[in-house]
Amino acid sequence: MDILFLARLQFALTSVFHFFFVPLTLGLSIFTAILETAWVRTGNEKYLKLVQFWGRLFLINFAVGVVTGIVMEFQFGMNWSEYSRFVGDIFGVPLAIEALLAFFMESTFLGIWIFGRDRLPKAVHAASIWLVALGSNLSALWILVANSFMQAPVGFRMAADGSRAEMTDFAALLFNPNVWKQFPHVLAGGIVTGGFLVIAISVWHLMKGTKDREAFITSMKFGTIYAFIGTIFVTMAGHTQMQHIMKTQPMKVAAAEALWETENPASFSLFTIGNEEKLEDVFSIRIPRLLSFLAYNSFEGEVKGIRDLQAEYETKYGTGNYIPSIITAYWSFRLMVGAGTLMLFVSLLGLWKVSRDDYRFSPFIGALFFWSMLLPWIANSTGWILAEMGRQPWIVFGLLKTEQAVTPASVVSSGELILSITLFTLLYLMLAAADLFLIRKYAALGLEAAE
Repeated sequence: MDILFLARLQFALTSVFHFFFVPLTLGLSIFTAILETAWVRTGNEKYLKLVQFWGRLFLINFAVGVVTGIVMEFQFGMNWSEYSRFVGDIFGVPLAIEALLAFFMESTFLGIWIFGRDRLPKAVHAASIWLVALGSNLSALWILVANSFMQAPVGFRMAADGSRAEMTDFAALLFNPNVWKQFPHVLAGGIVTGGFLVIAISVWHLMKGTKDREAFITSMKFGTIYAFIGTIFVTMAGHTQMQHIMKTQPMKVAAAEALWETENPASFSLFTIGNEEKLEDVFSIRIPRLLSFLAYNSFEGEVKGIRDLQAEYETKYGTGNYIPSIITAYWSFRLMVGAGTLMLFVSLLGLWKVSRDDYRFSPFIGALFFWSMLLPWIANSTGWILAEMGRQPWIVFGLLKTEQAVTPASVVSSGELILSITLFTLLYLMLAAADLFLIRKYAALGLEAAE
């Protein structure tokens, strides 16, 4: 089998699986810190019990997430050695800072938080979980600094022989506009992931008739407000990021909209079945002018189509196919937006229930709240699929194609890749099973078990 396909498959499997855990770590760490702050300020033991309950679930998720992330970095040297050779002088710097600064900070204060409960003053102990949350989100920031160079390379020069990119301006790398459009979106994605898990588990306990009803009502209130804020934040950040991508990677937007021809004003595709080979619609329902509004906050504005962008890229970069998988970009975008829309609806329903102090749930409404916890994972995963697949054929946009970045077949064979994919998939399935078993077990046991 093709080495490039197998290498991409393995990285896709490991990265998507790893990102199941990252947003929950980002969001649940902040939520736990908020609850502990409430305990310090009020002295109410209810908040302490909730800190212990949600903190245990956070720790389970954190432990499995760390394990799944280690494998990803090895792949840069094993499956993507040409990429590492080309961009290692730049890409390695934020990853090293992430490990040596953010992750060490996160893990150090996590240890203090775990073992310092009865050994530290309450305010100092609360500060330790805030530093865990800060470290977690700084870790995400540094990884996004590295990823943003792949999306929009800045602060570099090519070596004299053209064999690699060399950093010339670290500040440009850190303040890459793509970072500061991408990071708020990822942070907000973490908040909604944590918030919807809190809602789901709280509703489950309230429907079950737990004796800790008052505590889970409080948890429901906090979680609903947290999820609603996150949903508004993620929508606004996503809109801003999309407008930025219009300038830096217009082909990604055109593919996500199946926009074959340049339009002004541009229509938004509500539903399209297209022919990728002929670059034309088979069937399409479009809303006039809406894409221009999303791109420019105006119902007038040109959005370039796939045909014109392909011709433009061929003139700029040479002969080749610069069109990503349109079906992947199109449907991943719609799954992301669709999940986000449903999250807004569920969070508004939750706010309505909370505002009325109504914690009775019909089987349908209870199931809706419970299974809505899957929506952030759908949105997070499809969002990253769009971000990475929509950039193809580039691994570093405008500089290095994905096919040029893979380790040569003479070094890593297809058989070795198939074996490692099989083993890693089995290992990850076992980790997923362990994670789900532990979270389900301790979520169901309630507050007393957390103590």
